[in-house]
Amino acid sequence: MIQWIKALFTTRETADNKKQVAHEDPNNTNPMSNKFLIVGLGNIGAEYVNTRHNIGFKVLDHLAKKESLSFETVKLGALAQYKFKGRTFLLLKPNTYMNLSGKAVHYWMDKENIPLENIFVITDDLNLSFGTIRIKPKGSDGGHNGLKNINLVLNTNKYTRFRFGISDEFKKGQQVDYVLGDWDETEKEKLPERLETATEIIKSFGTAGLENTMTTYNGK
Repeated sequence: MIQWIKALFTTRETADNKKQVAHEDPNNTNPMSNKFLIVGLGNIGAEYVNTRHNIGFKVLDHLAKKESLSFETVKLGALAQYKFKGRTFLLLKPNTYMNLSGKAVHYWMDKENIPLENIFVITDDLNLSFGTIRIKPKGSDGGHNGLKNINLVLNTNKYTRFRFGISDEFKKGQQVDYVLGDWDETEKEKLPERLETATEIIKSFGTAGLENTMTTYNGK
């Protein structure tokens, strides 16, 4: 009899707990899945603002301007918060310089309790023609110091990265000058449209999911 009574109360308690969870979040059993860390890679300083290597910063700045968001100086970077369709996007521009980007990513992942699958890193890519988009769920650093440090600090390469093509139109031995150089006039003309597409990609990642976003935007 005693065991039967205990079982009865246990069953009721379990049912009550399930009802409570459903009441708190009827559409999502993991409330943290609606929070995303969008990291734009770049270097701080006025001399780097319009350089090819700072496309990550430029994409986030474009989204912030479009949505009237303000960046706040925080630990290890500048941060803006964007809310869209029930999702919260934390837009992070690390101030650690490119080769220490992982420190900022790790800190804000941990502080905001954001899962690895909700990390989205925007970076330049010499192996893609200008403006070409490639979104991948994992991959090597491709020689990029920012990605290299993130891989090292997080101890994994299984996070989503959005590679923005900057092409490789430089002479032998001039790679550094090219990457840290300003966009040419033709690129400047085409850049606004590419930045607009980039902001749509960020929103798609958080609302439509990674697979749908890759299908829609990769190679475009």
